[in-house]
Amino acid sequence: MKVQTKSKKVNKAWLNDHVNDPYVKLAAKEGYRARAAYKLKEIDEALGLFRPGQVVVDLGSAPGAWSQYLRRRFAPKAAGIGGAAVGALDGTIIALDLLPMDPIEGVQFIQGDFHDDEVAASLKAAVGGRPVDVVVSDMAPNLSGIAASDSARIAGLIELAVEFSVDHLKPGGALVVKVFHGSGYSQIVESFKRTFRVVKAIKPKASRDKSAETFLVGIGLKGR
Repeated sequence: MKVQTKSKKVNKAWLNDHVNDPYVKLAAKEGYRARAAYKLKEIDEALGLFRPGQVVVDLGSAPGAWSQYLRRRFAPKAAGIGGAAVGALDGTIIALDLLPMDPIEGVQFIQGDFHDDEVAASLKAAVGGRPVDVVVSDMAPNLSGIAASDSARIAGLIELAVEFSVDHLKPGGALVVKVFHGSGYSQIVESFKRTFRVVKAIKPKASRDKSAETFLVGIGLKGR
């Protein structure tokens, strides 16, 4: 009974924080599927990663907030307006996730496990040999609470994103991945430094203070 009561209190506290979260309210107002859109927005505003006309791959895309942000960034600005959620799209967005994702106009979505060779082949086919400008990855495994196991699974997903980026990014392209402070973090940073000329760690304001997540950005491949 004590465990159940504690669990209910934790769930109630989380729900209360979620409902009162300013980014949750802003996402609802501006039509984003999740508050995560503002994390990518902050990273973009800090580093200027996205411009109309680019090819961007969104890994771990569901429910679609990052693809929505990209879609709006790529909407042509006419008569002083831009950022449309529908209509013309100047750029290419290819999204992938293990979970289903409701359609977003102009976004090509592939559902499947990125570990699966067939799914990886489908993603490669969608890219179609075009140099990719930016790869963004919000992928994260279901955490077990066992630190060693969780850190290995997180590192494995990041390694897949890095390998894909090395194969498909433009020489000056960028990779954005979600990482978690803790066991294995320094090794991931070192891996990025071996791969990219510029490496930056960013903790967006939209990322909850209690969360161990941060985002690692690698810009410019060091050499294939």
